[in-house]
Amino acid sequence: MAQKRSIFEEVGSDARRTPAPKPGLIDRGTTGARSAIRVWLLVIFALVATMIVVGGLTRLTDSGLSITEWRPVTGALPPMDEAAWAAEFQKYQTIPQYELVNKGMTLAEFKTIYWWEWGHRQLGRVIGFVWAVGFIGFLVTRSIPAGWTGRLLMLGALGGMQGAIGWWMVSSGLQGQMVAVASYRLAVHLGLAFVILGLIAWYVQKLGRTEAQLLQARRAREAKLFSLSTGLMHFAFLQILLGALVAGIDAGRAFPTWPGMNGQFFPADAFYVPDGQGGSLPLWHAFFENAGLVQFMHRMAGYLLFAFGVVVFLRGRKSAHGATRTAFLAVFCMMLLQVVLGIVTVLTGAHLHVAITHQVGAILLWVLIIRARYLSQYPVAGSIREGTQ
Repeated sequence: MAQKRSIFEEVGSDARRTPAPKPGLIDRGTTGARSAIRVWLLVIFALVATMIVVGGLTRLTDSGLSITEWRPVTGALPPMDEAAWAAEFQKYQTIPQYELVNKGMTLAEFKTIYWWEWGHRQLGRVIGFVWAVGFIGFLVTRSIPAGWTGRLLMLGALGGMQGAIGWWMVSSGLQGQMVAVASYRLAVHLGLAFVILGLIAWYVQKLGRTEAQLLQARRAREAKLFSLSTGLMHFAFLQILLGALVAGIDAGRAFPTWPGMNGQFFPADAFYVPDGQGGSLPLWHAFFENAGLVQFMHRMAGYLLFAFGVVVFLRGRKSAHGATRTAFLAVFCMMLLQVVLGIVTVLTGAHLHVAITHQVGAILLWVLIIRARYLSQYPVAGSIREGTQ
């Protein structure tokens, strides 16, 4: 028989309190260590972003061919004595870049470019180690939320593929008359780095809310805005690839004028690529190897990307959600800054500090676009007190 309660008894004084509500069925058994995994992914994100910057500096300082072998494990140790340094230098002296560009380079000068490439490769090893330790740790402790094991494993697989592509890229500059890596291979290498960075950024944001919260937020998704931001993301990725082609053949230094290209809208001899025998290579080579045409494509794509970005921004500012509007405003501001940085990079002949700042700008813009796209798909509801929805 139920115990009688006094009409004077205060609410909540009963020792038999109502149990706290349990998580909904959608979250039961799926939460895992979401916060810890987010921190782990943020560490990897920072390392990958640093890797991209160091890779850019390695290219700008023409250091990428200084290590002529791919030794994923033993290569972690640099030369430890003068004999080892002399052996590494001797290997470098056998490749075309030394014979055609750096003939007479001293050992001290070689060490400078060697350290850039070694640092770039070492960062790759660190990223792989951090991923492996974290993934295995979360897997063993069964801390990975339901449905996330495959995604996190894919990040590691893409990282391993990136290492192989890196060597595929470097090997292209060690033969024939090549004095740099093939530009299209550089574009593949950089493109995959941005794919990895973008996936991490997306995962970090999704792990910031429970599956139930994501499902609830998706009910308010803005389909048109999500579609536009997806298009903007793809367009920005294409521009990043074109930027890699520019860097691959030093096209940024070819026409240091703006808005024209040495007084012309379209560069002269844009489709000419010498074949070394007084003739010209087939037309398609020009889209990868002619500095004028490659820079022209990067410029035109930049203008079109900015114009499309304005359209997306105007649509984004009509969003019913304050956080989404702010996200698209940030994208627009970063796009404007990136255009200015691009122009300054051209006018300074791709000066080292300006060019690398332009690359950092590309990273920031890429992440901001992904952030805005995420908020289009999973809006954050504001409070009535703040006057937002």
